[in-house]
Amino acid sequence: MWQTHPIWLIIVVSYLILVLVYSFLRTMFTNRKTFSVVLAAILFLAISIFVYMVVVPNLPEALPIEMIKDVIFYLNVIVLPLGVVVIIAPDIRAKYDTGWTQETTKVSGIRVSSEQTKEYIIDAVMELSNRKIGAIITMENHNTLDRYAEKAIQINGRVTKELLLNIFTPLTPMHDGAVIIRGDEIVCAGAYFTLSTNDAFDKTMGSRHRAALGVSENSDSLTIIVSEETGDISIAVSSMLIKLNSREKLFEYLNLYIK
Repeated sequence: MWQTHPIWLIIVVSYLILVLVYSFLRTMFTNRKTFSVVLAAILFLAISIFVYMVVVPNLPEALPIEMIKDVIFYLNVIVLPLGVVVIIAPDIRAKYDTGWTQETTKVSGIRVSSEQTKEYIIDAVMELSNRKIGAIITMENHNTLDRYAEKAIQINGRVTKELLLNIFTPLTPMHDGAVIIRGDEIVCAGAYFTLSTNDAFDKTMGSRHRAALGVSENSDSLTIIVSEETGDISIAVSSMLIKLNSREKLFEYLNLYIK
């Protein structure tokens, strides 16, 4: 067995480093449960140090004291850190899958959406809403969404109301995924975004809304969502979900966030 106090010093320093690293990661992830796990791990470490240094030395000599010390030691240096890493892993993987989008901009510059394109989008959205057809339309801004487009069905066609309505026709291959629009062009259809894990929103929120929130958390895009159940229209932008059914309000938001 190694010398007691230096080992515990190493353990404490290791956990401090873990906390600092996690604090950095926490600024980019939205899952609050993982934060609670780290706090629980720190509490477990504090209790273990107390038991190891105060309780164990006062136990009856008949008990296997050295074995108890070894169990406490290996729980803290192997089992607990590994458990924390496993729990944090989904957040890390989600961030890896979506890419570090806030730092990624289009090399070719911004492609401006014309007023006509915005009108086509709003016309299509209002009709989809009236017919209660689910839809998710994402308008790219400065941050590229190529990583999603590459895995979707390529369209590369000019935005029109008729094309958008055809894409979201129920029971078609592209109906469930998202349309990505860049400037005046529909880049792709059937795109799938990483779902938001933000617990601040309604847990009954559907996958379209969570997908829209997810892409808004990792890019500066604006996404329009039409609910299949109610026909309600919402937008997801800057990690916010805003419900609006007014054509004028929708046009106002498009002009505000998409140039």
